[in-house]
Amino acid sequence: MITASHLTRTFGARVAVEDATFDVKPGEIFGLLGPNGAGKTTTLRMLAGLIAPSSGEATVAGIRLSRETIDQVRARIGFLTEAPGLWDRLTVRQNLMVYARLHQLANPSRIVGQALERFGLQDRGDSLGAELSKGLKQRVALARALLHDPPVVLLDEPTSGLDPQSARLVRDLILDLRRRGHAVVLSTHNLYEAERVADRVGVLRGRFLAVASPADLRQRLFGSRALVRVAGEASGYADVIAACGGRDVLVDGDSLRFALDELTHAMPGIVRALVAAGAAVVEVTTEDAPLEDVYFTLVEGSEPAESEAR
Repeated sequence: MITASHLTRTFGARVAVEDATFDVKPGEIFGLLGPNGAGKTTTLRMLAGLIAPSSGEATVAGIRLSRETIDQVRARIGFLTEAPGLWDRLTVRQNLMVYARLHQLANPSRIVGQALERFGLQDRGDSLGAELSKGLKQRVALARALLHDPPVVLLDEPTSGLDPQSARLVRDLILDLRRRGHAVVLSTHNLYEAERVADRVGVLRGRFLAVASPADLRQRLFGSRALVRVAGEASGYADVIAACGGRDVLVDGDSLRFALDELTHAMPGIVRALVAAGAAVVEVTTEDAPLEDVYFTLVEGSEPAESEAR
């Protein structure tokens, strides 16, 4: 659905995005992560056809992005910018109607009515844009971006500045896009959000530092770790863990934390060995490093570009 190959964008001597290569399949959410100035918005704008790459190429919704195909590509994209950009003096319904007509949709009144219902805005159709909270504006902007049912959806900080309830509603709407088979690229600073919704993430700082699922990135950077809790003091069982292949064994009261290769295959043997050594095993769980740890390990280990531009 989206294929980006060696996308690069410079502004004069400044490199905003360098050699970005990734793809996004139908029904997949791809998270763009990175600090301010890392090139996330520039990448989205290139995919949307708003700016041309300095080099590289992209195929969006099956169409190779070029000057000649830009109108075809834009008709297949829904782009939610960080600022909703509603007309304050128009009602919610009028805001949506303008875009339904710009897209030349058949029966725009029916489509707008369906959008109001889908996004929980039935009772706000006659409200002026200026009267809406930021959360409501974001929902209207998302409804507007999806009026023409585009196969590709680009979202730039869709929950930035929203209260928890509004942010959760927007996240639910994003997950619904995946269920409907849309290819979604989500730029966000919210690592909790990325972990909750993204199938894969790309950590960007001018160029991609890594592209993988959150689970694969954890495995790559931190390996597999497990926690075993026993009844009573656990220090006497550290050697048992080590003898079974556990590494970096940490003891904390009744808990043992350790790294382990082939976690699924090795854990049953470790539990059996602990029981044979007299341990009363209370709990066995995996310990996943949060995406935040993965992110900071990648970003802090990279050299910033000479001049980062958003």
